[in-house]
Amino acid sequence: MNKLVETLKNIWKIEELKSRILITLGFLLIYRFGSAVVLPGIDPEGLQAFSDKASSGLPGILNMFTGGAFAKASILALGIMPYISASIVVQLLGMAVPYMQKLQRDGESGRNKLNQITRYLTIAICLVQAPAFLQILPKEAFIEFDSSFMNVFVPALRTLILITGTMFAMWLGERITDKGIGNGISILIMVGIIAAMPVAMVMEYVERTTGHNGGILVYFIEIVILLIVIAFTILIIQGVRKIPVQVAKRVVGGVNPIGGVRQYLPLKVTAAGVMPIIFAQAIVFLPSVTVQAFTDGEPNAFVTAMSNPQGFWYNFVFAVLIIVFTFFYTAMTVNTNRMAEDLKRTGGFVPGVKPGKDTADYLDKILTRIVFPGSLFLALIAILPAFVMKADVNPQFAQFFGGTSLLIIVGVILDTLQQIESYLLARHYDGMMKTGRIQGRTSTGGSAI
Repeated sequence: MNKLVETLKNIWKIEELKSRILITLGFLLIYRFGSAVVLPGIDPEGLQAFSDKASSGLPGILNMFTGGAFAKASILALGIMPYISASIVVQLLGMAVPYMQKLQRDGESGRNKLNQITRYLTIAICLVQAPAFLQILPKEAFIEFDSSFMNVFVPALRTLILITGTMFAMWLGERITDKGIGNGISILIMVGIIAAMPVAMVMEYVERTTGHNGGILVYFIEIVILLIVIAFTILIIQGVRKIPVQVAKRVVGGVNPIGGVRQYLPLKVTAAGVMPIIFAQAIVFLPSVTVQAFTDGEPNAFVTAMSNPQGFWYNFVFAVLIIVFTFFYTAMTVNTNRMAEDLKRTGGFVPGVKPGKDTADYLDKILTRIVFPGSLFLALIAILPAFVMKADVNPQFAQFFGGTSLLIIVGVILDTLQQIESYLLARHYDGMMKTGRIQGRTSTGGSAI
């Protein structure tokens, strides 16, 4: 406890860090306020049935990502997911389109152009998703006006506001990244998820303590299991495979390859972070939601199967996509050729392996071996809530036993604490932990959201 109090005092002593934390909290407060502002011409009482429907299943996952804004028909109902979808498309194009590949190699100017393309694509996706969202709202939620002009103007205004809300959320995320602490987009998603946690825990407690549903002992066991899952998730995310590297000693006029210093090159087990699970989540639920929005009558078998988070096909496709995207995103973010060249340039080498291409091939082989179990772990965590729900756990509470929610919460918190620790160590204060350092998702090449 004394260590925690002392660390908090040290954080407050660093003016820049204090300013960044306060700016981040201010932007998050604005985001949460916007999540509670209902679209014009919407009757909140008429949304009751829709809100109940959005508490479970696929709508429940969408609602969790937006921090409840989806069920409230808020101005931020689409959340940040259209931007995530646009980022997925741009990164996929970067693997196939030569022009996009050129932009990726152009440094800062290329990244700025890619960001601009992502923003335009976000607007295009919103133009599809905004009308789709309004289509799935119940008719009794819309207020009818006496004026025919208002009955045309207000629906168009709702669509425009939904698009603006997503762009505003994206802008808030970018400002948090630039002026605050942590990755802004990741933090916005995390805050939305955490906002639903207290309500989910209370609902599970009420269900367990009323009637014959196990009582408080079963609820206590669930909390213990949840803490174990969180601890195991932290261990895996922070897990690394250390590759021994011999670094040559520096001497006057060059380097001395004999008697160098032994160091270690860390390769993370989950170098891709939570991006694979977010990519897979977007691909799984967005098509089915869009089909339901623009299709009248009963949904077909495909939509029904892909809309059931407890179903076999939903979880099977979800798990396979996570494994595929883990390898894909790791290949994008961890450049073994560059790592081998950097080692060669600094006079370093892996014992028993020739510098250059052989070293790159060796690192690639090791990375493949550790990424595969890492991808299986991500897939297992992603589908774990489905098994927990089979144990008669409340669907909202079950989402925190794994899935995207748990990985985002753990990963974002570790990333943010790692940045705070960097500020503390740079000012010669003690870090956040007594031993070792915090390993975030981005510490060895994995990108944040």
